[in-house]
Amino acid sequence: MKNLFSALLILLCCLAAQAENDHVRIARDNAPAVVAVNTVRKDGSTFTGTGFVLTPDGLIATSRHVSDDTLYINITFNNGIISSEAVTVLSAGDVDLSLLKIQALNLPTVRLADSDEVQTGQSITVIGNPRRLQNTVTSGIISQVRKKSNGVIWHQISAPISPSSSGSPVFNADGEVISIVFASYSGDNNQNLNFAIPSKYLAKLVQRAGYSLPQKDAPPQTEQPSKTDNAFIAHIKKAWAILKRLLRGNESQGPTEK
Repeated sequence: MKNLFSALLILLCCLAAQAENDHVRIARDNAPAVVAVNTVRKDGSTFTGTGFVLTPDGLIATSRHVSDDTLYINITFNNGIISSEAVTVLSAGDVDLSLLKIQALNLPTVRLADSDEVQTGQSITVIGNPRRLQNTVTSGIISQVRKKSNGVIWHQISAPISPSSSGSPVFNADGEVISIVFASYSGDNNQNLNFAIPSKYLAKLVQRAGYSLPQKDAPPQTEQPSKTDNAFIAHIKKAWAILKRLLRGNESQGPTEK
């Protein structure tokens, strides 16, 4: 009996270690493709959300409310490189999703999974930029798969998110995106009541925009934008830092867009 108990204890420890290793692997493989989406809005304020790269030539997914009402958008990669101006390709009408495009080659990308296979209780990993803390990794579960009155599906998730998390990819245990963070219930008595848009809506938006995603069996893209000693990019970085200090916007309540 003692030997059986010891074997069970070892098995549980191994399973816990495996779960931790999954988060480490997912973060390592996907963090280079998760970006900060920096915007200057029409009212003069700034806002930063999260996005992730879908194609090597610079198609990026984010939340629609991140890119709405903007004068200017650029992208910051996790190695500090800032892109040239990003343009909005297409936004969804029924869900909070948008596609952006920058001019690039050989970018690291993520893969989408079939969100119809998502189950309540399954483990997830989220990579985002809460409070502009780039490439923050959190974990949790799918708390529930909810169908709204208009027929749209939301994933309720327990992984912690904060302002600037909008557009963060939610990964399954295989390191594939199953949904995209967009909102939460805020307030003193609410804890981790967060919501994400299933990836099937993003796949439809990509198809409508006329793009093709990398094949699932293709090797993942891992090359990052190279460092450049470009005076213009240095100027943009400095100007953006000044704007962030001078024009920080306030957040509000929900489910609240993040």
